[in-house]
Amino acid sequence: MSLIGKEVIEFKANAFHNGEFIEVTNEDFKGHWSVVCFYPADFSFVCPTELEDLQEQYATLKSLGVEVYSVSTDTHFTHKAWHDHSEAISKLEYIMIGDPSHQISLGFDVLDDQGLSQRGTFIIDPDGIVQALEINSDGIGRNAAILVDKIRAAQYVRTHPGEVCPAKWKEGAETLKPSLDLVGKI
Repeated sequence: MSLIGKEVIEFKANAFHNGEFIEVTNEDFKGHWSVVCFYPADFSFVCPTELEDLQEQYATLKSLGVEVYSVSTDTHFTHKAWHDHSEAISKLEYIMIGDPSHQISLGFDVLDDQGLSQRGTFIIDPDGIVQALEINSDGIGRNAAILVDKIRAAQYVRTHPGEVCPAKWKEGAETLKPSLDLVGKI
């Protein structure tokens, strides 16, 4: 069953952020746009490249009113150790949530049969509702620049009821207004 249009599940978890341990709940996703980026494991191979790429887009995402949360089934202690020992991960400014109980991964339906999170990316609106998601197999890394375009499209559609963003839409480009006049003409 798709999570699109559904509210984020209730949860409470420990996280690592800016050298401190903090608590994060589903309520933290409300009041602003959020990106939740699940990944299989700390101290792995594709994961640090993705998280570093996401960090490279973090300033742009923040300028769009987006907060970023990464999640794996590792603990917040492991996140700190990885942050302290990886050149790529030491750059991260966004929140790293630990999900050793698997509660969050199960709620977002990204837990695999080995007890690891799949590569899932979720865009959540300020009401805590999932607006977009993408889940990749373990060997396929994500591109955060594409995520930025998806966020812009989601924000545009939210503020412009009755309009939709076509494929490859970029901010400032034309949108569509679905109507009987467009049926069969695109």
